[in-house]
Amino acid sequence: MIRQTLHEGWHFSATSGPVPDHVAGRRIPARVPGSTHLDLHGAGLIPDPYQHLAEAELTWLHRSGWRYELGVRTTPPAPGERLDLVLEGVDTVADVAVDGRVLGRTANMHRTYRFDARTALGSGRGALSVDLSPALEYAEQREAAMGARPHVNAHPFNAVRKMACSFGWDWGPDLQTAGLWRPVRLERWRTARLDTVRTLVTVEEDGTGRVEVHAAVERDDPGAELRVSAEVAGVRTEAVLPPGSHEAVAVVRVPEVRLWWPAGHGDQPLYPLRVLLHGADGVLDTHERRTGFRTVTVDTAPDEHGTPFTVVVNGRPIFAKGANWIPDDHFLTRITRDRLARRLDQAVGAHMNMLRVWGGGIYESEDFYDLCDERGVLVWQDFPLACAAYAEDAELWHEFEAEAREHVARLTPHPSLALWNGGNENLWGFMDWGWQEPLAGRTWGHGYYTDLFPRVVAELDPTRPYSPGSPASPGHALDAVHPNDQDHGTRHEWQVWNRLDHRAYRDHVPRFCSEFGFQGPPTWRTLTDWVHDDPLTTTSPGFLLHQKAEDGNGKLARGLAPHLPEPASFTDWHWATQLVQARAVAFGVEHFRSWWPRTAGALVWQLNDCWPVTSWSAVDGDGRPKPLLYALRHAFAPRLLTVQPREGRPTLVAVNDTGERWTTRLRVRRMRLDGTVEHESSLDADIAARSAQALELSDPALTPAEAAQEVLVVDDGRTRAVHTFAADRDLAYDPGAVTATAARVPGGYHITATASSFARDTAVLADRLAPDAEADTMLVTLLPGESHTFTVRTDADLDTAALTSAPVLRSVNSLFRP
Repeated sequence: MIRQTLHEGWHFSATSGPVPDHVAGRRIPARVPGSTHLDLHGAGLIPDPYQHLAEAELTWLHRSGWRYELGVRTTPPAPGERLDLVLEGVDTVADVAVDGRVLGRTANMHRTYRFDARTALGSGRGALSVDLSPALEYAEQREAAMGARPHVNAHPFNAVRKMACSFGWDWGPDLQTAGLWRPVRLERWRTARLDTVRTLVTVEEDGTGRVEVHAAVERDDPGAELRVSAEVAGVRTEAVLPPGSHEAVAVVRVPEVRLWWPAGHGDQPLYPLRVLLHGADGVLDTHERRTGFRTVTVDTAPDEHGTPFTVVVNGRPIFAKGANWIPDDHFLTRITRDRLARRLDQAVGAHMNMLRVWGGGIYESEDFYDLCDERGVLVWQDFPLACAAYAEDAELWHEFEAEAREHVARLTPHPSLALWNGGNENLWGFMDWGWQEPLAGRTWGHGYYTDLFPRVVAELDPTRPYSPGSPASPGHALDAVHPNDQDHGTRHEWQVWNRLDHRAYRDHVPRFCSEFGFQGPPTWRTLTDWVHDDPLTTTSPGFLLHQKAEDGNGKLARGLAPHLPEPASFTDWHWATQLVQARAVAFGVEHFRSWWPRTAGALVWQLNDCWPVTSWSAVDGDGRPKPLLYALRHAFAPRLLTVQPREGRPTLVAVNDTGERWTTRLRVRRMRLDGTVEHESSLDADIAARSAQALELSDPALTPAEAAQEVLVVDDGRTRAVHTFAADRDLAYDPGAVTATAARVPGGYHITATASSFARDTAVLADRLAPDAEADTMLVTLLPGESHTFTVRTDADLDTAALTSAPVLRSVNSLFRP
C-alpha cells in the first residue's frame, strides 16, 4: 500500500448563494484539512467568526456553495494496480469529480468516502474538484421530501448527517462550516488491501489476554490466497484467506497481561498491536494501533431501588466521575493533539475518570481516544443524534448504518471506550416535548435506538455495552417507565438551572446522572478578548451574542439571588456568577457521590467549550479553567467529606474512592466567623475502600447560637468539610478578611493569602493581568488565622499590588460591602 496525501495546493471559490462582491469571483487558497470560514478569514475577506458581532455578519455563508480544486499529479496506475481517492471527511454535501467526471457524491460528514480513480487519473494527471452545496438547503429539501420532524433548532439539522451543533446550540455559534475537514489522499495497491480491522479484546479467567482480530479485505484479485498475521506483545498468530474469501479471524493469546484501569483505580498499560496482510509477493497492507486489556460491562440488574446503571471494569464497580464533552472548537480542524492533551489533563487533574462524547457533535478522533487510553479516561460515545426526531427513511437509514459500522469497527482497540449510546435526549423528547402530535405516527428514530445501533454493536463489538439513549431506562418500554425516571438507568437533571435553585439537586437520588449543570461566564481574559462592548454589561450586544441560552441571564440572576448579595458592578457580577456556577455544580456532585453505590455516576454538563461564550463549561473556549474546574477538583477528590441531609438532619458523609481503607479521627468544630470555637469534639471514622458512609454529628455541633455568625468545620488535617447554617448572603462576612503578599518565583509568583476572619472561596483571578497567567488552585476556604499560598504560572511581569487586591484577589467576602 502506497499513500500520497493531497493537502497542498488547493484553492476554492464561491459557486452559489448571496456571496458578497468582495468574495465573488475570487480564487482563494485553501488549507486541507480545513474550513471555508478559516480560509476566508486567513485571506482577510471576513472577520474572525468568533470576534464580537461577526457571527451575525456571516449568515450569508449558510446558503453559499463552494468549489474546491486541486491539480493532481501522480504516477499513472500500472496494469493490475488500484488507485483510490480517499476522503476521510467531507463537510458535507458534495460532488467529487476529476476533469469534470463525477466519481461520487457525499452527504455525510461522519463517513469516509473511497472512489476508484484508476480511469479518472489514468494519465497520472487530473483536475480534482469537490463541489460543496449548502448543507442547510440540502437539509431543507430532505425535510420537505421526508416530512418535517421536531427538533430544538431554527434549522432542520436532523435531516442531514452533519454535526448538529454546527447549526448553533445553546452554547455554540450558528456558523455552519463547510470544507474538507479530514485528510484527503490517494492510495495505490495490488491484489488486496485491509478494508477494516476490528479488534475484540477480552481477558480470560486465568488472566490471559485474548485479542480477536477480524480483518476484512477488499480484493482486486479474487483468486489470490492471502494471509493475515496479528502480533501483540511479541505473540504472533496467522489466519489464511482462501481465494474468494473476504474476512479472516486471527486470535492472539497473551499470558499474564497487565490490566488497564480507569484513572484512580490503577495503571494504564498499553500493548502495540500489528496486523499485516500478506500475499504471494510479500506484505500488501499494514494496520498498527495500541490496545489495552480490560473488561467492561454495565450492571442493570434490577434491585430494591429500581434499575441501576453501574459501570463495571475488570469486575470492579466504578463510580463514574466526569463530564460531557463537546467538540473542542467549532472549527474542528483546529483541534490538535496537543490541545486535546491539555483538555484531558485538565479533566484528570479534576479527578475525572469518564467523559461522555455528546450526541450533537462527532465520533471523536484517534488522537482523542489515544490520549484517553493513556490517561485512563473512560469514554461514553454517543451516536451523533441529539434533541430531535429523526426520520427512518431508506436514505437516512443507510447513512446511519454506514457511519455506525465504520466507527464501531474503528474504535474497537481502545480500552478507554466503555459504552455506546443511542443518542442525546431523543427518547425523552418523544415522551415530553410535544413531538407525538406533529409526528402523527411517522417514524422518529426509535428504530435506530432499539434495532439498528444495538444490532451493529452486537455484531461488530460485542465486548462493549450499549444503551438506547441518555437519559434512558434500560430494559423498560417507553410507555412503561419514563426514560428520565430517577430510579431507572440514566437521568438528566435540568430542573435545576431551568426552574429551580441548585439546592433542589437533593430532591432526587438518580441511579446515574449523565447530565446536570449550571451556567457561568468565561474567564475575564477570554470574555474581553472576544467581546468589545463599551461599556461591557449583561445586556450589551456583543455579550448577548455570546450568551446563547434561552433567558440565560435571567436564570443566572435567579440562581444568584438566594445565595449572594446583589453585585455592585459588572466586575462583581462576573465573579459572583462564576462562583454560583462552581457552587451549584459541586453541590450536585457531592450529593450524588454521597449516595454511592445507589447512585453510580455524575457527569457534569460540560467540560469544555467550542468558542468564547457564557456556558455550562468548566474550561472556557480559550482553554482557561473557570472556577468550576477547581470546584470539581475538590468535589471529585478521592476522599471527600460532605454534610448532607439524612432524615431531616445534617449528616456527615465520608466518601472513600480509593483502594485503601480510610481510618481517621475527625475534628468537629462549631465556630464563630471570628474564629471563636463554640463547640469542639472528635469523631472516629473507618471507611471501607470504594465506599460512602454516613456519620452522625452531635446535637451541640449542629446547634448554632447565631446562624449568621457561625459555621461547622469537620476535618482530619487533610480533608475538610465546611457547612454554613445560613445562605452566604445572610452570613456576617467581613469584606476585608483576606490580605495577601506576592513574591516573584521561577516561572511565576507566589501569592500568600491570610484570613483574619472566616473567608470562603478565596481565589486569584490571574488571567486579568496576563493572558498566560493561571493559578494552581482556587476556591480555598480559610479559617481565621489560616494562610494559603497560591502559585501563579506566567512568563509576564505582573504588578504585585494588583495580584493582592480586587478584582484579582477575590473571595465570597469581597462581594459584601463594608
